[in-house]
Amino acid sequence: MTVASPRRILLLGRNGQVGWELQRALAPLGEIVAAGTTADGELRVDFADPASLAPLVRRLRPAVIVNAAAHTAVDKAESEPQLAQALNADAPGVLAREAAALGALLVHYSTDYVFDGSGSQPRNEDAPTAPLSVYGRTKLAGEEQVRAAGCRHLILRTSWVYAARGGNFAKTMLRLAAEREQLRVVADQVGAPTGAELIADVTAHAMLRTLADDGLCGTYHCVAGGETSWHGYAAHVIERARRLGRALKLPPEGLQAIATSDYPLPAARPLNSRLSTGRLQARFGLTLPHWRFGVDRMLDEILNP
Repeated sequence: MTVASPRRILLLGRNGQVGWELQRALAPLGEIVAAGTTADGELRVDFADPASLAPLVRRLRPAVIVNAAAHTAVDKAESEPQLAQALNADAPGVLAREAAALGALLVHYSTDYVFDGSGSQPRNEDAPTAPLSVYGRTKLAGEEQVRAAGCRHLILRTSWVYAARGGNFAKTMLRLAAEREQLRVVADQVGAPTGAELIADVTAHAMLRTLADDGLCGTYHCVAGGETSWHGYAAHVIERARRLGRALKLPPEGLQAIATSDYPLPAARPLNSRLSTGRLQARFGLTLPHWRFGVDRMLDEILNP
């Protein structure tokens, strides 16, 4: 068996929200080799060709592979299922099999979309899966390929991911609130907005612990504390913007709650995106902050640059 290079971390998907934060969070832990879909001085990879990932792993021999790459355009995935399958399922499968051959640890990210969103209770990691969309089905297939490969792994399921860098729901709400006197936002989908910064920091902590103890390998839910709807999320963002002095055209009564059925989209969304994080917190000694903590920090950054 080829031996992994100690302290080398191969990070895939460095250009995404989570990937960008991972470059910061993992930097003190080893030599990061970051790969993405654009060529700007670092490695460029084609996730649509999963087989091309194997030679990369064999050449670099990382001790850890962190896969933050995915097809995350939920509605677009409905019309390009083959691409979603390649990125979300087959590519992680290749990485997992190479990690098994190398003895490396694989960290992979999944989603609440592997569930059907029924009920109102938070789901734990062992709850039955029943994805509603191409995105959800391919992400579940990726999980299954990782587990089947038999490699040491961490699968972190998350939801409602945002970051200060790039576009996000909060920025969209602020822009629309500055332009319009009325906004209609879905109020029957419930989850926890979770910052890419939090996901990256949890990853670094869990990765170090798991490298020292293989018994910690497995699937975990990683989301911020508390819960809200998209309407509640929007209301919080807009109210904080007002308190910070942002001029908005939208009056307080202008934010209206609507049902998911009032805003049809190509891909079905789970109504219940609540995920129980008890296993993650107990096994890794973590406390996950309330979602407002991260959102407020992000708003302070984008509203007071």
